[in-house]
Amino acid sequence: MKFKKILFALFLLIFTATNLSAETPHFIDFQKILNESIAGKKAQNELKSRLDQNIKKLNSTQKDLQEQEKKIIQQKKLSLLLFKLSGGEGIQVSQAGITGTTAIGDLIFKSGFAWVVALAPLGIVFYMSFGINKMSAAKAQTVFWIFAALMGASLASIFVMYTGASIARVFFITAGTFGAMSLYGYTTKKDLTGWGSFLLMGLIGILIASLVNIFLKSPAIYFAVSVIGVLIFVGLTAYDTQKIKNMYYESDSSEVSSKKAVMGALTLYLDFINLFIMLLRLFGQRR
Repeated sequence: MKFKKILFALFLLIFTATNLSAETPHFIDFQKILNESIAGKKAQNELKSRLDQNIKKLNSTQKDLQEQEKKIIQQKKLSLLLFKLSGGEGIQVSQAGITGTTAIGDLIFKSGFAWVVALAPLGIVFYMSFGINKMSAAKAQTVFWIFAALMGASLASIFVMYTGASIARVFFITAGTFGAMSLYGYTTKKDLTGWGSFLLMGLIGILIASLVNIFLKSPAIYFAVSVIGVLIFVGLTAYDTQKIKNMYYESDSSEVSSKKAVMGALTLYLDFINLFIMLLRLFGQRR
């Protein structure tokens, strides 16, 4: 014990001697200390000013983001309304329920024009995707409304194939699922970018399987595609919402922001419609 204390004392002595042997100033430079204090205070004030500017910029960006989100939601609601109105013109309704199609419905579903109505929305999606940079914001919105109308006409046949009660039930299930996943994509701190390639591969997979099943007419493939499709579009809803949110953090002109709102509405609209179709294939009650 004594030997250990002696060692500690020797170590302390060596440490003290080393510090004393170091070159020490003979006087304290108060002017230097004062200058350093003034410079530090100036730097602190400058840092505080920059922090205040960043906070104001962040608040402004958040406000712009909320306004853009409102635009997307409004356009999506209007497109769904237009979808219902355009599709309803082809359905014949009586007190007993939906009994068939009207003259417009016969034109849409029972003639060669049916292929035009079915393929036109796909053509418009390609047109908007590759030509949005050359369009004005007003033209982009007009094309979007045309797309919604054609989409409603092409999907109006579901009112003949499925009961109204099952369509309503699946619609509310879709709306709840879509809303929950969109909220998750908007609020989560997790980066969902990695989901993109995985979901894209899954989307290509179910597309190929659906084309093959047109000829095979296999119930097993039909069911599998529907289940996997639900999972894919649930994931895409969250992924696209976060992607749109991040896209609006960029500073753009009002023209560019309006076109971004249209493309964002188109993306979420497609997610919603495809999710609705997949769920309808699983839970819809056929007539």
